Amino acid sequence: MIGISNILLTKRFFWVLSTFVVLYATAFIDPRMLAVAEYAFIALAVLVGLDLVLLLLISKKPTFKRTFNERLNLGDENSVTIQMTTVGAFPWNYELNEGFPDFKQDRVTTFKGKISFKEPVSIKYQLQPKKRGLFHFNDAFLFLSTFLKLVERRIVYPNLDAFQVYPSVLQMKKYELLVFQQQKTGSGIKRIRRLGNATEFEQIRNYVAGDELKTINWKATSRKNELMVNQYQDEKSQSVYCIIDKSRTMQMEFDGLNILDYSINSTLVFANICLLKGDKFGMLTFSDKMGAQIPADKSGTQMKRVMDTLYAQKTKFKDANFEQLQSVVRQKIKTRSLLLLFSNFENEFAMRRALPYLMQMNKKHLLVVIFFQNSDLKELAYKPHYSLNELYTSVVAERMITMKARMAREMKQFGIQTILTNPEELSANVINKYLELKARGSF
Repeated sequence: MIGISNILLTKRFFWVLSTFVVLYATAFIDPRMLAVAEYAFIALAVLVGLDLVLLLLISKKPTFKRTFNERLNLGDENSVTIQMTTVGAFPWNYELNEGFPDFKQDRVTTFKGKISFKEPVSIKYQLQPKKRGLFHFNDAFLFLSTFLKLVERRIVYPNLDAFQVYPSVLQMKKYELLVFQQQKTGSGIKRIRRLGNATEFEQIRNYVAGDELKTINWKATSRKNELMVNQYQDEKSQSVYCIIDKSRTMQMEFDGLNILDYSINSTLVFANICLLKGDKFGMLTFSDKMGAQIPADKSGTQMKRVMDTLYAQKTKFKDANFEQLQSVVRQKIKTRSLLLLFSNFENEFAMRRALPYLMQMNKKHLLVVIFFQNSDLKELAYKPHYSLNELYTSVVAERMITMKARMAREMKQFGIQTILTNPEELSANVINKYLELKARGSF
């Protein structure tokens, strides 16, 4: 049964009705127009009645189905497909107000077209979530009308579909291909020649610029008609840890994604590369207190453990406790390891306050501090200025940029390696640093 509240008058109906108001108004000047207005009003009533009858012929509402991955990728575009079919004999005009999740905040976009038994509808759009967690679609509203478009029927499809937003698997696969495939030009991943020799044969693979000539497998090269080389395993798997700062300095946003989530995405990408390279990967998170702790391992279940842990990370963005971090690193990580610390220092005072603890960690391990350059500041610093306020803004922005560079230099003076990067270049820069250190045998 169709409720009366689901039968609505359209804009076209009110435009037509407004013409009758004009006709009745002109009847005060020319009485002959009164008869014209009355006949026109009767015609409108008949057409509205016909429109209602046609709409009531829709005995069953069109089927509505969303198709999407149950796990969407954080910060990436994810495809959603809507399929609608109807059993009605007539073609209908439709307007769909999709129930986008709350994070999309789009109440303007509508999908319009025609639907019939012979012409089912397939609508495809992209969702780009900026936060991790469990989300729901909202109610979708479908408005159907006939060719007259005087009356329309509203059909509500309740919110039934839910999905989870995980750290980006798409980025993980992208960088895996860039690192291990032959063509890397323009990808941001550098070709780095490995120094030293490994002992245990692993596989035959395509030649990559920088490989040693003595590793060329000439028999495989003749069979494949392209250069092939022998790849050897490292003599020993190294331990690598990503340490993620979840303090208030990590809530700064770029393109709608805060730098904590940039770090989480990058950690997933890096963990995959690290495990594929045969190293053991572990992870720590901290804020005012210690968070997740995953010991370094290279078992087959480690990747799932890392992904589930990254997905579940929550924070109240309090001040970072580097003293407690240094204590836990000393107690929990016994062997020399590569430590990649994702953090962000707002000023030199904050960096110098953490510096003694960073130096302690760097004594036993190889510490790389990763912090972020504000890409928006570069635009403010170097764009032309036409007023005194714009000049002041430019000077302040330039000082903040140089301050970050000074912090990187100061840490380097104390033997701590750094990566100062824009958020969008984070994963590529972290992988390049890892490959460089691994090739040099630094850890």
